[in-house]
Amino acid sequence: MKTHNYQAKTEWTGNLGEGTSGYKNYDRSHILKVEGKPEIEASSDPSFRGDPTKYNPEELFLSSLSSCHMLWFLHLCSVEGVIILEYIDEADGVMIEEKDGKGKFTEVTLNPIVTVNEERMTSKLDSIHQKANQMCFIANSCNFPVKHNSIYRVLSG
Repeated sequence: MKTHNYQAKTEWTGNLGEGTSGYKNYDRSHILKVEGKPEIEASSDPSFRGDPTKYNPEELFLSSLSSCHMLWFLHLCSVEGVIILEYIDEADGVMIEEKDGKGKFTEVTLNPIVTVNEERMTSKLDSIHQKANQMCFIANSCNFPVKHNSIYRVLSG
């Protein structure tokens, strides 16, 4: 078994001069940093007083699931000899918030639109999606189902 370690820095930038002296007295803005990479400006979701122009943790979580699945899918396709020409996913997630303020995601649906160059390659794609879901590190860390609603296209011309 291999162990992989990751480091990330989160720096709150939302002190408006009074710190957290009151719920409405501070901004939720922060910067996500990983050494040697561009910074990501983030905030909370607008429904939690966040800046709608910045990424929020829920969007980043959903993007992580989508990205991890895609990377495994592309890898497995290359191993299986399936040539993918384009991959676009518009993922959807459902999060519930309870009366006491805590919440959790209850499901995510990945909606990949995959373009291949030959019709015969589409027959393998469902099983490759299933295997990618089993291999995805992020999906394996979730306690809810990650569903797939895939559309396959064949390059015309």
